[in-house]
Amino acid sequence: MTITAPFDNSYAALPEGFFSRINPTPVANPRLLAFNESLASSLGLEFATKDDLAFVLGGNELPVGADPLAQLYAGHQFGSYNPQLGDGRAILLGEVVDRTGKRRDIQLKGSGRTPYSRGGDGRAWLGPVLREYVVSEAMHALGIPTTRALAAVATGEDVYRETALPGAVLTRVASSHLRVGTFQVYAHRGEIENLRLLTQYAIERHYPDADGPMGLLRAVCDRQADLIASWMSVGFIHGVMNTDNCAISGETIDYGPCAFMDAFHVNRVFSSIDRQGRYAFSNQPQIAVWNMAQLATALLPLLENSDAALAEATQIVHAMSDQIETAWRTRFAAKIGITSPTKQDRALIDDLLVLMQKDGADFTNSFRALSGDDAVAQFTDRVGFAAWREKWRARLAAEDDPEAVMNAANPVIIPRNHRIEEMIQAAVAGDMAPFNRLMDALATPFTATDPELHRPPSQDEIVPATFCGT
Repeated sequence: MTITAPFDNSYAALPEGFFSRINPTPVANPRLLAFNESLASSLGLEFATKDDLAFVLGGNELPVGADPLAQLYAGHQFGSYNPQLGDGRAILLGEVVDRTGKRRDIQLKGSGRTPYSRGGDGRAWLGPVLREYVVSEAMHALGIPTTRALAAVATGEDVYRETALPGAVLTRVASSHLRVGTFQVYAHRGEIENLRLLTQYAIERHYPDADGPMGLLRAVCDRQADLIASWMSVGFIHGVMNTDNCAISGETIDYGPCAFMDAFHVNRVFSSIDRQGRYAFSNQPQIAVWNMAQLATALLPLLENSDAALAEATQIVHAMSDQIETAWRTRFAAKIGITSPTKQDRALIDDLLVLMQKDGADFTNSFRALSGDDAVAQFTDRVGFAAWREKWRARLAAEDDPEAVMNAANPVIIPRNHRIEEMIQAAVAGDMAPFNRLMDALATPFTATDPELHRPPSQDEIVPATFCGT
């Protein structure tokens, strides 16, 4: 009883100081809850039955060719440095080269204790597993770089947080699980040879055209700048942008207390542990720059001329604010039908956002309505919106097909917090129908046709806070 995949495990070939070899801990009664068949096909996975999938992806048997390990990394968590974190509840089964030639990690989350569990049980409960499954696949459908969900498996065992909760394991697929914190751990320890090996590995795996450590820094900054603008264009708040949750690949990783906004507010916070608003919606650009400054600091020991290198690295990191601004302006301009924005268009976008915040207008529905006939219905300040609309329409006179541009930039549906909570509650009770309904709709976010799922929450459906998956 097993599955096979074209494993080619390059990270496991690094020295043992980068990881700890460990097998997943078997579970009592693995049962497949969700499986991403198209992703599995692209990875070249082969299996006989769904029971085989549950058995292997629940952690009870290793797939052929796997070389399981828990990765070591450090990280700044809410600005405070923790010198050793690592995969405390996740095990990398290995890497495959998919049908397009791209190398992908296959990782089990919630697969048991590792040397980095720091007193935790190494398990996950069903809610965060399904939340990450839904949101990561929604992000993929929106065209935003992200880790992917391959499977969710119920374990048949309870995990204990404040109370007993049903356990589950998520199978996650990523371009890699290299993080800013992976570099930080070796720089902080003064293990320069390991830092050099890691940097060369990251370049070869993700940025083969990068010229050394400085080229790597520049490439990662470029990817992160575009990623942050992408998040903000759909109202996404990561919620826990620690350096250990910042992927070198430029993918969105670690969907803990994340959320998509309903009513727009520039300083919206959902994460229950972000009490100071460090990772609020509007702070995400500056935190991305801060994270890249930590990457630059970690890479500096590899550079011989430290003064000149520091100046160059500083320039690269400081330039990132303008990169994010340019990417932000491009994406938000498309949301109002403008294909080639100028700096002057920023004021037009900002004026709309001010109106939305003043009225508590729904972020997703307000932008989508601009390409229809009922945009004014999203606002209580009808006079203010009419004045803005007049300026906007004058600007659109220079555009060829603004409606098509808007429809391609503004989704009809996002994974709204209240729908995710409803889905989780139903799944805990044994009903996966709401999960399947959400997944079907979110697969085509720009053309989805399930009006009930487009609806913002009523007052008694609002989810004011989201929680870390641990």
